[in-house]
Amino acid sequence: MTKEADKPGAEEAGKTPLLVVSSSPHTHSGASVRRIMLDVVLAMLPAVAVSLWLFGLDALRLLTVCVAACVLFEYAARKIMKRDAGIGDLSAVVTGILLAFNLPPGLPSWMAVIGCFAAIVIAKQVFGGIGYNPFNPALVGRAALLASFPVQMTTWAAPSRLSAALEPARNTLDAMTMATPLGWTKTSLAAGSQLPIGMNGGVAWDFLAGFKPGCIGEVSGLALLLGAAYLFYRRCIYWQVPAFFIGAVVLFSGALWLDDPAHNMPPLFHVLSGGVILGAFFMATDMVTSPVTKTGMVIFGAGCGALTVLIRKWGGYPEGVSFAILIMNSLTPLINRGTKPRIFGHAKRNGRK
Repeated sequence: MTKEADKPGAEEAGKTPLLVVSSSPHTHSGASVRRIMLDVVLAMLPAVAVSLWLFGLDALRLLTVCVAACVLFEYAARKIMKRDAGIGDLSAVVTGILLAFNLPPGLPSWMAVIGCFAAIVIAKQVFGGIGYNPFNPALVGRAALLASFPVQMTTWAAPSRLSAALEPARNTLDAMTMATPLGWTKTSLAAGSQLPIGMNGGVAWDFLAGFKPGCIGEVSGLALLLGAAYLFYRRCIYWQVPAFFIGAVVLFSGALWLDDPAHNMPPLFHVLSGGVILGAFFMATDMVTSPVTKTGMVIFGAGCGALTVLIRKWGGYPEGVSFAILIMNSLTPLINRGTKPRIFGHAKRNGRK
């Protein structure tokens, strides 16, 4: 095949090349890291607003400290490593907001800064920066804080309004702090008591709206779903990971509930309590630490959901979303390799094309 531009005198004659051969990519979607990160920030604004409404100045303090510390650590780390500043892509801002979303409202600011250091410097910049980190930075920061300060990371301030199902806890627990629904349920079952929370329509709505104790960004499933809808509209995430994440949670928790409803909560409780919705739509869908193939996304999402239920049921912590995602992050390279599609024109294992 001959290019028109290769013919003698083509350029001199002012002719337009009929065929231009170049390496891929041949087209560009117009997306950039900064644009995607800006979309994620916009998608988290509803959850930010609800957290400020329910937790007030504590939520504002943690959000401000985490974003500022993450940006500062990113800038300093890249300067020390003699790389470009890199803070303009907004990835550090996203990490800061997500880390704050995974913290209890009463956590001291200096502890939050330590989590930011673990998230940005250890989990991200040591590996080369954005695109090279094997684990979700915000979840690494949360895991580091949970291992270092377990008491402070599991002490929950009650929001300004509670679900009616949790109001009795005010009479038995400290007026300033109380257990999350997951923690309260796990403690009651360990003590041999009956399940303390019913799951009728009113309680489900209150849980979805955010009237329950928990991390500042995970309490309102409704706000998170609104942000997720925006991410789908902007094509920043694919449906496979969140759908199979939540589907696996429903499947495994439903099987346990049907087998023994006296000692297991129904699937709706597991979806609306803790960080399932936050993890499924905003953490597990991280394009750097999740698989790139559609089949891989299915495996990844289902694995996150199954591990979440297993950790909640038999693990030492009431919550399991963060650890489930980090475990599956470690398997992402193997999942990508195992689900890699056949290159067009290459023979299959049986010898056929």
